[in-house]
Amino acid sequence: MSEAGNELFPQAEKNAGAGYRVLARKYRPADFSALIGQEPMVRTLTNAFASGRIAQAWMLTGVRGVGKTTTARILARALNYRTSEIDRPTVDLSAPGEHCQAIMEGRHVDVTEMDAASHTGIDDIREIIEQVRYAPVSARYKVFIIDEVHMLSTQAFNGLLKTLEEPPPHVKFIFATTEIRKVPITVLSRCQRFDLRRVDAGALTAHLARIAGLEAIAVEDEALAMIARAAEGSVRDSLSILDQAIAHAGVEGGPSITAQQVRAMLGLADRGRVIDLFEQLMSGEVAKALDGFRAQYDVGADPVAVLTDLAEFNHLVTRLRFVPGAAEDRSLSEEERRRGAELAGKLSVRVLSRTWQMLIKGIPEVQGSPRPVSAAEMVLIRIAHAADLPTLDEALKSFSENGGGDRPVARAPSTPNGMGSGGGSAVSQVAMPTVSSGGPGGAAMRLVEAAPSPAKPVTAPAPVMEPPAPSVPVKSLADIAALADANRDLAFKVLVKRCVRPVRIEPGRLEVSLTDDAPKTLLGDLTTRMERWTGRRWIVSLSREAGGETLAEAETSRRETAISDARSDPAVAALLSRFPGARIIDVRLPVAPEQAAGDAELPEPAPDDDDLDF
Repeated sequence: MSEAGNELFPQAEKNAGAGYRVLARKYRPADFSALIGQEPMVRTLTNAFASGRIAQAWMLTGVRGVGKTTTARILARALNYRTSEIDRPTVDLSAPGEHCQAIMEGRHVDVTEMDAASHTGIDDIREIIEQVRYAPVSARYKVFIIDEVHMLSTQAFNGLLKTLEEPPPHVKFIFATTEIRKVPITVLSRCQRFDLRRVDAGALTAHLARIAGLEAIAVEDEALAMIARAAEGSVRDSLSILDQAIAHAGVEGGPSITAQQVRAMLGLADRGRVIDLFEQLMSGEVAKALDGFRAQYDVGADPVAVLTDLAEFNHLVTRLRFVPGAAEDRSLSEEERRRGAELAGKLSVRVLSRTWQMLIKGIPEVQGSPRPVSAAEMVLIRIAHAADLPTLDEALKSFSENGGGDRPVARAPSTPNGMGSGGGSAVSQVAMPTVSSGGPGGAAMRLVEAAPSPAKPVTAPAPVMEPPAPSVPVKSLADIAALADANRDLAFKVLVKRCVRPVRIEPGRLEVSLTDDAPKTLLGDLTTRMERWTGRRWIVSLSREAGGETLAEAETSRRETAISDARSDPAVAALLSRFPGARIIDVRLPVAPEQAAGDAELPEPAPDDDDLDF
């Protein structure tokens, strides 16, 4: 957007009378050169008009305030552009044309604008179809602009399809919508689609500064950055907020807008205080963090806004860790650039990622809480407490060095600035892929999750067991499963484990019973594969005896026994006592050689409800 609208159409100011025109209307773009942030669309249309490849219908989509309706009017103006020197469609609209002002003001007889939100039925579409038959009155094309087209009913869309696919040569359609997924694909396939992008905060800041200069309003750079961030990429929203800020500053004492005034108007937190609060949380200083939060709340900051700003700064620090050039963003203050870069060099990705998760989960809690201040303080306490706990690697190392559970687990070491170096968490995850149990069964335990946790458990990879060579004599179902694995027949291997119960296994003879869900062709398939894999003929018969356990049932039984034994293991009990709320959710079993091939790769059973309570 720019001041081009007033330069091209000075009569518009007269038509406005003595009433005040808001900035979003006063500086509405009148040509493609005034659009900001939509260069790909402008380039495509420029090339299309230059080559004469002008589409019959366009679909403009994007969030509110990025210029969909404005672009539609500019496009209608370009299609009907006519001056004393130029009489053809063009995107070069530097001089006002014969129809331009009427089109941009929405009052041209041949350019019909319809709001689909209030005209949703088939009768409204029938009126358009009726008008399509007649040639334009004075312009080159009849242009139909339908805003919020996704609001049309199914019957209305169906009624439009034929006309949209084969319109008369003098008709063009331009659609605009914020909900592109609600538009039927049959309509989309008949249009050229343009996705209008959110405007970058830096470009929006520069645009606001230019508008403020034209209005002779002094605005602090930090205030412009606040407005640009609050607009979330919407040009119209940013100008509306700037309008509000000008009025607010006038009440406060003159046409000069400060960051403090904008902050108070929008209920935002002080960015400097937000950074201080973030540093206190990362250092585990709960008391200081709560005092700082209360100070912001007392001066009018919304608890949700404080947490949102914390999340944004957390994202900035994470981004600066990987993309140092992000500090050049014009919407950032000098303090955000400097202190953000410092924190990016001190905090690990594990810390930043966990903090982000806790904030993202905490913001909805605060929004839905009847006591938002208390809810926000509890979120801050959880984040600050995370800095006092060891990381996963540190906990494992300390546990190993302390000889199991006889001595206390050491806290996470701190860096010189007082921040945890590795990313400890109040929701610490403890994994034990190699701790050997002294209890019955000698199982290797994996403990996950000191509840409650915002992250998913970290699981150790399953041990890879070498399958027996195909030449090994077949003495058990495990050997058959190993043969299937060695021959990469994994689907059949699963069937053997789940559906086959052993009755009698002898060289060349196999007698089994099957589960109720076994495929009818399983016995024949087993005979064929055994002969092919072992190089000898096998007689496979179905027994009336019940047979033993399937491999899957046997593994499940051993797993449940191992978990029960693990709960009484002294080393595991000691570890659990160091991390209240932790639980055993899996046991990796060291299997006997004769069972290795069959048992090592059994699929893990789904954990029960308690295990999923993170």
